[in-house]
Amino acid sequence: MTNMHFNKKLFIPIGLFSGMIVLASMTFIQQPPQQQRVDPPITNLKVLPKKLTFKQVDHIMDNWAAALGVKCNFCHERNADGKGMNFASDAKPEKQMAREMYVMAAKLNKKYFKGEKDSLGVAKLSSVNCYTCHNGVAHLETAIWPKRGDAPHPPAPGMGAPAGQPAPQGGGR
Repeated sequence: MTNMHFNKKLFIPIGLFSGMIVLASMTFIQQPPQQQRVDPPITNLKVLPKKLTFKQVDHIMDNWAAALGVKCNFCHERNADGKGMNFASDAKPEKQMAREMYVMAAKLNKKYFKGEKDSLGVAKLSSVNCYTCHNGVAHLETAIWPKRGDAPHPPAPGMGAPAGQPAPQGGGR
């Protein structure tokens, strides 16, 4: 009788444990296989190397956006349904300007800085890049430089001589 009583005590925990294993295995079986995210194809590259992956282009665009202090919609328009960006579209003039600026920087780097490129074929950060001039500002201030020998232009409003000193006379040289 003690054997029968002992077996009844084991039967309940073993049954519960077996039930948990069966239920756990069923949840794994019912799960559909996870689909890997497929990156969208890269289209309409005109100045960047064509061999770049989506992740590489995305990284480059993140750097350009940070250098100008902007987001993707500065150069790219939204899809017609309003969801996501239409990266292939050339509708925004800022995109063409970005291409022209990239080509300009590449020419400067080739002429003055050996034109070194990184493993992706993009100008190295140690050379001229977007941040060199923009410093996080999308639209640069323009200045009218005086012709040689001309007196300097008056300072901008609120910009007096340093520390209350009188403004320089003549050509400022």
